Amino acid sequence: MIEFGRILVIIGLTIALIGGVILLAGRFFPWLGNLPGDFNFQGENFKFYFPLATMLLISILATVLLNILIRIFRR
Repeated sequence: MIEFGRILVIIGLTIALIGGVILLAGRFFPWLGNLPGDFNFQGENFKFYFPLATMLLISILATVLLNILIRIFRR
């Protein structure tokens, strides 16, 4: 049961760290979320926003970062 508690604490701290990075990213990168491939549709009674280009950029950066970390810790 102690191991399960440790895993939950690690997951919680990781989620909090990712949330902090996302909050700070908006201040340091104001263009993030307004890239040319981000779709924004507005009507009279609705607003739809789909950040496709932003998601792809973050996915590529995360993939590269994780691959670098895996190669470093594999040694």
